[in-house]
Amino acid sequence: MRSDMPRGAPQLRLGEFAGLGAIAVSLLALVSLIQTGSATSPMIGFAEMGFAARIDAVSVTMLMLVSFIGWVVMRYAVTYTDGEHTQARFLGWLSLALAAVLLLVTAGNLVQLIVGWGAVGICVNRLLLTYPERAAAQRAARKKALCSAASDIGLIAGAIALGVAYGTADIAAILDAARAGDGGTAAVVAVALLAVSALFKSAQIPTHGWLTEVMEAPTPVSALLHAGVVNAGGFLLIRFADVLLLAPGVLSILVMVGGLSALFGGLVMLTQPSVKTSLAWSTVAQMGFMILQCGLALFPLALLHIVAHSLYKAHAFLASGGAVAQVASIRRPGPVAIPNGKAVLKAFAIALAIYFAIGLLLGLDGKSAQAIALGAVLVMGVAYLLAQGLADKAPGVLTQRMALYSLATTLSYFALQSIAIWLTAGTLPATPAPGPLEWALMVLTIISFGAVALAQATFPNWATHPSAQGLRVHLSNGFYLNAVFDRVTGGWAARTSRASR
Repeated sequence: MRSDMPRGAPQLRLGEFAGLGAIAVSLLALVSLIQTGSATSPMIGFAEMGFAARIDAVSVTMLMLVSFIGWVVMRYAVTYTDGEHTQARFLGWLSLALAAVLLLVTAGNLVQLIVGWGAVGICVNRLLLTYPERAAAQRAARKKALCSAASDIGLIAGAIALGVAYGTADIAAILDAARAGDGGTAAVVAVALLAVSALFKSAQIPTHGWLTEVMEAPTPVSALLHAGVVNAGGFLLIRFADVLLLAPGVLSILVMVGGLSALFGGLVMLTQPSVKTSLAWSTVAQMGFMILQCGLALFPLALLHIVAHSLYKAHAFLASGGAVAQVASIRRPGPVAIPNGKAVLKAFAIALAIYFAIGLLLGLDGKSAQAIALGAVLVMGVAYLLAQGLADKAPGVLTQRMALYSLATTLSYFALQSIAIWLTAGTLPATPAPGPLEWALMVLTIISFGAVALAQATFPNWATHPSAQGLRVHLSNGFYLNAVFDRVTGGWAARTSRASR
């Protein structure tokens, strides 16, 4: 079947041109922010029920990110869907999804935030059903609809609690009052509800199933998810950072849920044979790490994480087809260098030395304890790189390259962290001093990520053990959490179907 419009029709490029327009608007917003500082536009509506645009470091960053990725995705999608009979409809929903995200990230009013939040869920659900005849697509869309509904309810209830706590729907006024310590019990309740909404939106364990099945939708949808859709949960937490600091207990829960999702998603990702499924599990892990950062009150770093991960992962999805052919064409020069236990331990020691040396040189003493702990987690990844270069059979060039990568990674962490904190100063709160519970969670986080990094680095040495092979099977199936979710949602759908007859 042919497209609803003639191939190459100018109307098919409207979304791409709108993306360029959004980029231009984001640049104007950046100029306005630099010249006049943070501000909220006059509201269109009445009795605080309407729409108003908020311009500050968070909204402008997200506006520029979403506009750029959106333009790239729309440009890619026109060619990707060329000749499809549903091309015009697909591009229309894609454009609406991006418009909804832009409405969300620029919200200066709780009403606009709720409208944008709900519209994003509706549009993504329609995009997941691009091929509605596929049973897997129906299943993924059903799970996404349920998670979106739960997230919407959490946000609406949280917004009501914020209105009760602060007597206004203006986000800037709410943040100012929260920064002064106002809010009371109603604010703590609002934080808990917002956290629940964010966890459902960002596909955290065990509600991750719809995200790991994104291969049922066209590739542009997978890339679009990283333009303020799946990371909208992190944006919500960052937007209300000042209010979140009033509920340290909720922040601790975010650390635990985010850390578990990051570890679990990272492990399952390594067992996936499909490129897109592996990337989806990687996103679950990255969103978990972003939630972990928010739980540690490292909001500038969480915002930086959103930007870096969105750009990288959107590109990874759009280039996934070419990556398969590229890997298949690689000629392996010889046996893979496998580090032994001694090399791994040596790598960890060197990574720690590099981290603290650079940290002291660039001012480690001025960083928060949470930022230092997060950097220690980074050391685990640096140690993994070094271990490959320190293997007995590793060529000298590989050893030098891994050492250079490790040094560059550590330098980048401190440099980007300082830039993110500087750019968001006055918009996002400083990280408070940790209490006993926060210290315990940070130690647990470092130990957990360290154990996983050690297991990954030594994996070739114990991968052939029968118990490891069994573990790999269970991991590749995500310990069947998605199957349980399927059973629950499938039963719900069957009951609904019978009731409607």
